This record gives sequence, structure tokens and C-alpha cells, in this order.
Amino acid sequence: MKFDITPVLAHFKINALNPAFSTGSVFGGNSNPVTKEIISPVDGQKIASVNMATGADYDAVADKAVEASKKWRTIPAPKRGEIVRQIGAALRENKDQLGKLVSYEMGKSLQEGWGEVQEMIDICDFAVGISRQLYGSTMHSERPDHRMYDQYHPLGVVGIISAFNFPVAVWSWNAMLALVCGNTCIWKPSEKTPLTALACQQIIQKVFADNKIAEGTSCLVIGDRQIGAQMAADTRVALISATGSTRMGKEVAVTVAKRLGKYLLELGGNNAVIISKDANMDIALVGAVFGAVGTAGQRCTTTRRLIIHESIYGAFRQKLINAYGQIRIGNPLDEHNHMGPLIDKDAVNAYLKSIDECKAQGGKFIVDGGILSGDEYASGCYVKPCIAEVENHYPIVQHETFAPILYLIKYETIDQAIELQNAVPQGLSSAIITNNLREAEQFLSYRGSDCGIANVNIGTSGAEIGGAFGGEKETGGGRESGSDAWKAYMRRQTNTINYSAQLPLAQGIKFDL
Repeated sequence: MKFDITPVLAHFKINALNPAFSTGSVFGGNSNPVTKEIISPVDGQKIASVNMATGADYDAVADKAVEASKKWRTIPAPKRGEIVRQIGAALRENKDQLGKLVSYEMGKSLQEGWGEVQEMIDICDFAVGISRQLYGSTMHSERPDHRMYDQYHPLGVVGIISAFNFPVAVWSWNAMLALVCGNTCIWKPSEKTPLTALACQQIIQKVFADNKIAEGTSCLVIGDRQIGAQMAADTRVALISATGSTRMGKEVAVTVAKRLGKYLLELGGNNAVIISKDANMDIALVGAVFGAVGTAGQRCTTTRRLIIHESIYGAFRQKLINAYGQIRIGNPLDEHNHMGPLIDKDAVNAYLKSIDECKAQGGKFIVDGGILSGDEYASGCYVKPCIAEVENHYPIVQHETFAPILYLIKYETIDQAIELQNAVPQGLSSAIITNNLREAEQFLSYRGSDCGIANVNIGTSGAEIGGAFGGEKETGGGRESGSDAWKAYMRRQTNTINYSAQLPLAQGIKFDL
């Protein structure tokens, strides 16, 4: 199946023949002659070229964001919510085309591309509700005729650094909440997937223009790692929300900490599913296979490890082998296919290297990997999902490989299974498949999973926006999306009001003049 992307590009006014589509920022010219070609992993074809922003471009954008924040924060929060509601409506109108662009530029299945846009719509709906619920608390003072309360104020400018695997959804998790909280935003998307960012910027800028919202309220800068580093070091940016590798997150954390700024990190995952002897095998199989091969293994919540009870290990192992034999790999815009390509040749090389390392460390592959060849796979980015039997302590198993490599590990007792689950540096998502109530409750208790996400009878992948998303340990500790994650985008202030004619001091201290 050959997919014609031309109508989608035309819908968003992206011209594949234009040698320098993007200005690098949303505020005028770009003096930088450096352009980057955007190649689709689906068919290896050039989609468009973009100009990469310079440091001067970034500074101009940051100045605009600072000025715009002075106006945006004065708009009442429910009115800001109304703007975000309109953004959600605009995304609904553009869901089909934007989902196709996500799929073609990034390589995930069309169903997942549409699903990603639906996440954006959902977070807009959530943020609209939050705009009327930016609650503080009232406390009783120990001093007579005093009132105490806390309240939340906007931070100012929020910087968002997003990754290629969810090129638009994770930005929206941050941006929609940051906006209703009264902040302006600067978005640096992955340089591997800038066209979806440009499409989103067009959608959101039209909503702002229709409502006469100041230029600079939501900004886009397309640049390399140096632009990201410049943003992290910028004292004008109150909060940096960064999604990516643990290595990148550590660099961001150090840079932002040096200036005592705030950061929110969503980093690597090494997610496991415990499959109990009391598991529903049908649920376990679907959850494990989708978790392992969805987005070609390029989700931070991808299932990397299956920890299987020894009594069912052989039977479940065979079910996996049979299921992997039915996975359809090909053009992700063909809805009959389960899995598309990896993002680029570098990802393919990392996949091959991990397979070699696994074998060298003692791993036994029961479903072999490799690169697919043929006309349908001409981009060179299509690989086979594979399965290896391993020990949890192997160095490669301790490492997150962003590819469809699944590791199988045996266990004897639930305590041992949980220990294996936790015995990796990362702590994002986890799951147990069991009909045993005691096992389920132990897994969710303080003696259970040490991850930010712990599920029972569903897989590690596919979080809803209503819950706070994020993880512990080398995953960074950040929380985005639902629950009370909005508080990360605001500064907290405690207020005490004395309405008496005296000045009593706290703790009974006497200070008489």
C-alpha cells in the first residue's frame, strides 16, 4: 500500500517542495541557512525541509513569551479554559488529518495516530474542568481573629521539550494545563518530528487569533539539542518539562538546578508485567503483545519484561510464539497492520546492537529478530519483533532499548516476582495479571511495585489522561496529565490575614515595645 501524504500536507499548508518550510519560530524571519530534511520512516520519502532555529531565534521567542505572560495571566482562569475548549474543538475538526500526519512522520499505526490526537482532545476537556478548580485550602490560625489560606499563581513561562514517539500528545498534556494555569509556553519538539508540531501550532494560533490573544502565548521553536540546552539554562523559563531519555533528563536536571529553576521529567521506562499462575491467559496475552509491539516498542510504557510463574511458563511461552507469528508488519497507514517501522536507521542500529548484546550475555531467542526487506520495507526501518529468554540481572535487560525486544523471566513466588520487577534502575509502569486478590493487593501496596504506575489485569501501556502520569527512580519523578498534576505549573503561596486590632505572634512569642 502506497500512501499519498500530499492532501494531508496541503491541509496544513506544508509544501513538500518548499526547501525551507519553517521559519524556526513563529515570529518572523530566520537568518539560519541550516535546514533539516524530514524523512518518513514509512517509505523513506522526504516530506519537507525545515529551517533550524538559531540561539537568536530562541531569544526572540522567549522575549515574546515573557511579554505575553503578563497579559495571559490577567485573564480569569475560566476564560482561559474557554480558549482551551476551543482548541479541543479545533483538534476534533482536524483529528483525521493530524492523526495521518502523526502516523506518516513518526511511523506509528494509524489507529495509534488517531488515538494520540484523541488524547489531545481529552486533555483539553480535562483542562477546561481544571480551569474552574484551581483550589487552595483554608486553615484555622492559632492566633485569634486571623485567617490563613493558600492559593496558586501562574509560574510565568513554561518550556516543553517533547520526544518523537508521542510527537503531539505529551506536548498537549503540558501545554493545556500550563495555559489554564495562566502560563505561556515555549515548545521545542523533537527535531525528528517537527511537522506535526507545525500543524498543531497552526491549529492553536488560529484559535488565539480568533480570540485576539497576544502573540507569544504559545510558541514553537524547532531546533537541535543546543536549543534545548539554551532553554534549560534560561532564567526566563520558570519550569522545564522534558520528555526523553534518562541521559537527557539528567543533563536538564543539572542545568535547571544550577539556576534553582523547576523541572518536570518524564524519562526512560523498563516496564514489566507479572503473569501469575492465577492469571486470565487471554487478558495476559493481549496485554503483553500490545504492550511489547505497539508503536514498534517505542513507548516509554512499552512492556520490556514478562515475569512469568514457572508453572505456566511453558504454556504461555508457546502462546507468545504463536501470537508473534500473526503480527502483521508494514505501512502503518494500512489499518490491517499491527506494527510499523522504527523512527530511523539509528533506532534500527540500536535494536540490532541490543540483540547482539543479549546473545553475548546469555540470552536465548525464541522468536528471532532482524531487518525486513522488500519493496514495502524500502525505508530500511522495519524490523521483526523478537523474544528472548533471559535473567533479570543481564546488563542489557537493565537497559531500556527503544525497540520491540521482549524479555522472558521465570519466577517462583510473588515476593520474588515483585523483587524482579523492581530490580531495574527505571520506575515508570508496571502490571500484574492475576485473579488472586492477595497478589493484586500486595502488588499495589508499599511492599509491591516501586513504579509511578501500577496496574492490575491490564498491561503497562495505554494510560488515560485522568490519572497522573509519571514514574520514580531514573524515570525522573515527574507527573503530568491528570489528577492534581496541574499544581506543577503553578507557584504556591500561603497567606495570613490579621483582622484584629492587635498583633499576636505565633507560638505565643511575646515582643512588647
